[in-house]
Amino acid sequence: MGLLWLLSFCTMKTWEVMKEMYESTWLFCLKRVITLPFVLLGVSIMTFLFIRFVPVDPAEVILRLSGVAPTAEAIQALRSELGTDQPLSIQYFIWLKGVLYFDFGTSFVSKLPVAQEILEKLPATFELALAAFVCIICFSIPLGIISALYKNSVFDKIVGLLSIISVSIPTFWLGFFLLYLFSLKLGIFPTNGKGTILHMILPAVALALPTTGLFVQAIRTSVIEELQKYYVQYAYLRGLKKTVILSRHVFKNAAIPLTTMLGMTLGNLLGGAVIVEQVFSWPGLGRYLIESIINRDYPVVQCYVLIIAIIYVFANLCTDILHRVLDPRLNGEGGRVE
Repeated sequence: MGLLWLLSFCTMKTWEVMKEMYESTWLFCLKRVITLPFVLLGVSIMTFLFIRFVPVDPAEVILRLSGVAPTAEAIQALRSELGTDQPLSIQYFIWLKGVLYFDFGTSFVSKLPVAQEILEKLPATFELALAAFVCIICFSIPLGIISALYKNSVFDKIVGLLSIISVSIPTFWLGFFLLYLFSLKLGIFPTNGKGTILHMILPAVALALPTTGLFVQAIRTSVIEELQKYYVQYAYLRGLKKTVILSRHVFKNAAIPLTTMLGMTLGNLLGGAVIVEQVFSWPGLGRYLIESIINRDYPVVQCYVLIIAIIYVFANLCTDILHRVLDPRLNGEGGRVE
């Protein structure tokens, strides 16, 4: 009878804890989802205003690209055609109304729908970002774990130095260096373009290295913190094997804080792809954005920034939810219950 009561009590407590976790996570998700439209609205307003602060008139740029003399009459006529002669508030609300109906406007230069052009180039950027993400995982996890297990060793110091260097080097300089060394001098990889897996290796490495350095140090710090906790010492006292302690407990718990970096990593990769694609002539969104900024193609820039913001926000939301699921110590307000 007592055993039955104890089993019933444990079941009820487990159910209460699970219910509380579910309600807390659901409330957290609801709060985040409610704030998403306001975040995206703020991003769209800032992007709309910043690009229009550039002194060069897009009508003049388009006329010069078309080989037409940019006379005052021609510029004014093109402004009326593009709608840039209207007040900024009217331009913004016209664009925002179109976005609500998934109409991101028409490119000033190509005269094609912006959404169509971006969807054509989006797979190439995601392909490059995915390859870079794989590089980050493959290099950072083993290096970070080994550095933590052999703290203050020669290997740890070398990895730490390389991590600092990888974070400090500008992405464009790193891209040019890899291009010069492995393409022009050694002739191992193609210089530019997209076609085979060899075309992807150098851009992916250039995009991944700065973030890899951050991940290595984050993993190292997280593993060292877990190794210093009491449950690890208790596990050793119980006679558990080191491999069991590390694989079943330390690495699992050390991975929880790193989930919050995943969302930022995706945003960093998509943002860093702008420079890498330009260096390696990769036909993705980043290169398309640079060309659009040079040509003052407002609809393209606005659509690109909005899409990247949506991806970034939702990626962070997913990682936050994953973090809360993996770590039950998080309460409804997002703080830790010690």
